[in-house]
Amino acid sequence: MDGSTARTGLGRVVVGVDGSPSARTAVSWAAAEADLRGSTLCLVHAADAPAPFLPPAETAAIRRAGHDLLARTAEEVAARHPHLTVVTELADGPAPGGLRRAAALTGTIVVGHRGVGGFSALLLGSVGLEVTAAATTPVVVVRGAVEPAEEGVVLAAVRDETDMGCARAAAREALLRKMPLQLLHIWGVARSADPRVVLRNGGEEKARDHARVTAEISERLREEFPELTVHAEGRKSHSVPGALIDASHHADLLVIGGRRSPGYLGPTIGRITLSLLQHAHCPVELIPRRGPGHGSTS
Repeated sequence: MDGSTARTGLGRVVVGVDGSPSARTAVSWAAAEADLRGSTLCLVHAADAPAPFLPPAETAAIRRAGHDLLARTAEEVAARHPHLTVVTELADGPAPGGLRRAAALTGTIVVGHRGVGGFSALLLGSVGLEVTAAATTPVVVVRGAVEPAEEGVVLAAVRDETDMGCARAAAREALLRKMPLQLLHIWGVARSADPRVVLRNGGEEKARDHARVTAEISERLREEFPELTVHAEGRKSHSVPGALIDASHHADLLVIGGRRSPGYLGPTIGRITLSLLQHAHCPVELIPRRGPGHGSTS
C-alpha cells in the first residue's frame, strides 16, 4: 500500500475502462481521487471474449484493442495528472470479477453510470449493479457533476450506530477535499400520519432517539478527526430516498452504507441504496457493511 494511502486510511483506486462516455467520466473522477489520495490509479479493461467460439485471430484482435484502449486512456490521464502513478490491467472474463481482483482487500472501485439519454440515463448498468451488490470494498458510482461543487460538502447518510464505518470513510473523503462533513439522518413517516396521533404515540421520544444517532456519531468523529468540521442533522420525511436525493444537489460526494435487500439469498442491494445509485445528483460511494472496506464500528 502507498505510504500516503496508509495515512488516509483509503486504498488504491480501480476504475473500469470500456471507451463509453460514462466510463470516461468515471476515469476522470477516479484519476482526481487517486491524485488526492496520493495513491495508484489502476485502469481495468475486461476482454470478455467468448474465446471457445471465436477464431484465435479474432480473440487476439479483441485483446489488442483492449490494450490500445488502456494505453490511450493512460496517456490521457497522464496529461492531466503528470505525477500520478497509473497502471493498467487487461482482465480475462467479465468486468465485475476483474475490478474486484484489482481492488483486492483495500481498493476503491469506480464505475461509470450508464445512460445515453432519455429514461435509460437514469438506469445503472449491469456492471455497476453487480459490483455494488457484491461489494466487499468501497464502490463509487459516478453520477452528476465530476467537478467539485462550489462550497460543497461530503454528505454521509447514517441510519444507526452500525454506520460508523460509513461515517469514518466519509470523514476521510472530506479531509482529502478540505470540505466539511454533513451527517444526515432521515427517518420515514407515513404520509397520512396525523401529527396529534404521532405525539400521543410517543413521537417526541422517537424524535429524540433519532436525534441521538447523529449526535453520538458526530461526537465520535470530532474526537477521531479534530481537524474536520462536522455538521449533523436529523429530519423526518415521507420519502427517505427522496430527501437524500434532494440533499445530494449540494454535495461533492454522497457516502452511504451498503445494505442487502431482505428476503434474498444472493447478492443484492436495498431499495434506498438503489434509488440513490440511480438518481443522486453527485457521485455516490457505497461502503459495505461487512468486509475490510466498511471499517470497525468500535
